[in-house]
Amino acid sequence: MGKTGGEMTVKEAGRMGGNAVKKKYGAEFYSKIGKKGGEAVSEERGTEFYSKIGKKGGDTVKERHGADFYAEIGRKGGEAVKRKHGPEYYSTIGKKGGRAAKKTR
Repeated sequence: MGKTGGEMTVKEAGRMGGNAVKKKYGAEFYSKIGKKGGEAVSEERGTEFYSKIGKKGGDTVKERHGADFYAEIGRKGGEAVKRKHGPEYYSTIGKKGGRAAKKTR
């Protein structure tokens, strides 16, 4: 417990509740309800809503961390993919992307 006297923080209570739900319904439950919620928001506000909030979030991150932040996380992500799938993975997906682009022309 985070505080004296047996009290817990809101964060700890949320984590306990989330773990209880995960134990009762399974981890895939969160995926299902997230998709349902996303579809409901999309129907109510339109798909452009996600573009607006995505841009707003991206602008906020850029202000806080600078534009170089994106280059750094991209590099780290690329290294992680290379470790997981091997360097030949990029060749494979590049060929697939090239074929798909060719079909749409």
